[in-house]
Amino acid sequence: MSTSKSIFHPSFKARPWWWEAWTPNNALSQDPPAKTDVVIVGAGYGGLATALELRRNGIDAVVLERGDFGVGASTRNGGMISGGVNLGKGLGGKNQAAEEFARRKAEFLGAGADSLSVIEDIIAREKIECGVIKKGRFVGAWTPRHYDEQAAKIEMFNKYADVGAEMIPRERQREMISSDYYFGGMYARRSGHLHPALYYKGLLEAAHRAGAILCANVEAERTEKVGTGWRVLTAKGPIQAKEVVIATNGYTGDLTPRLKRRVVPVASHIIATEELPMPATELIPELRSIADTKRVLTYYRPSPDGKHMIFGGRARFTAAPPEVSAPVLYQYMIDRFPQLKGIRITHVWTGNVAFALDYMPHMGTDQGLHYLLACNGNGVAMMTYLGTQTAKKIAGGSNAPINPFDGRDFPDNPFYNGDPSWILPLIGAWYRTRDWIDRKRAA
Repeated sequence: MSTSKSIFHPSFKARPWWWEAWTPNNALSQDPPAKTDVVIVGAGYGGLATALELRRNGIDAVVLERGDFGVGASTRNGGMISGGVNLGKGLGGKNQAAEEFARRKAEFLGAGADSLSVIEDIIAREKIECGVIKKGRFVGAWTPRHYDEQAAKIEMFNKYADVGAEMIPRERQREMISSDYYFGGMYARRSGHLHPALYYKGLLEAAHRAGAILCANVEAERTEKVGTGWRVLTAKGPIQAKEVVIATNGYTGDLTPRLKRRVVPVASHIIATEELPMPATELIPELRSIADTKRVLTYYRPSPDGKHMIFGGRARFTAAPPEVSAPVLYQYMIDRFPQLKGIRITHVWTGNVAFALDYMPHMGTDQGLHYLLACNGNGVAMMTYLGTQTAKKIAGGSNAPINPFDGRDFPDNPFYNGDPSWILPLIGAWYRTRDWIDRKRAA
């Protein structure tokens, strides 16, 4: 593995490449009022989508963000969007979650398809300029067995999510990617990618235009049930509200200890390269997004302008300094694209994704608090969708579930207290070993 400092560009920055276009700030911040209809904790995609839809329904909304707007995962992710092809990924064997997915796959995959429609509609309606490219996603098979497992799901994805999926055998793989690294894979046409920070900026501005009160650097310190409503305590005073929505995802903490025990934050690391010596279309035709079936997955795509490679993955399952994570991701990139050897890294960063113990997204209520959490690394469209759906549920005043993710059992584990730092390195080592064994057997 290359560890030479030469992989770093002289102007290297340990921050997201996306922030070159838009940097987290508090420019639209206001002080919280003493009273509102709904307090939303967390100003990521989910929280802002909730606020935007509430205001479209004439309901007052206050969004609390403990840092600057956009400092979390909403401007740190890879920007990939899809219509449900990742739902159920990670489920295996005979367990309650796998059996539920098999039983309700039409509902789950239909909702996954709807999530892509929702984000597309918001971007069009609010005129958000965020570099959307909808040329599909290729998911490379790590082994021939993985290819066969993908092929077995094609009919299901196309029937219930209408993703336009087809299998690409290894002899046709270079139609998708200029690499022979995989054993073929699945191509899903109804997928794409965008600039996550510019999408966030547009969503933030749309919520502000709609009349939501956005409060940066205001942490929700405690929630108290008061009659039929709530009091949310902050350093800038208490806020009375009829409803409270928790949209903290990979940064869920002690404000909601019951939810904290149900969400596993996992670090995802990303690098960006200097300007490529060739058009990115020579590496990835049509600027598609790419992922793979490894347990220690990678995901990558060209920048919206087609001049840089954005390459992410589980370099570590926990946070790590650039000198640890960047060489790992760099080697992963060179494994797939030997022609990029010598290209340098200009940016490296990390952010938390949130996994549920059943690998599925969740929304619902817990002890009267609304929540939308755990998109398992696929939150750009899904968090937008769950936020929009939560707002519609509040506006409609119904307790009945409005989508298949709403009100599902949200599992916890008696051995998990919300801090995964002791177990994630062990899981990562086990996954890397399993990937290595599978690949050796496939050789």
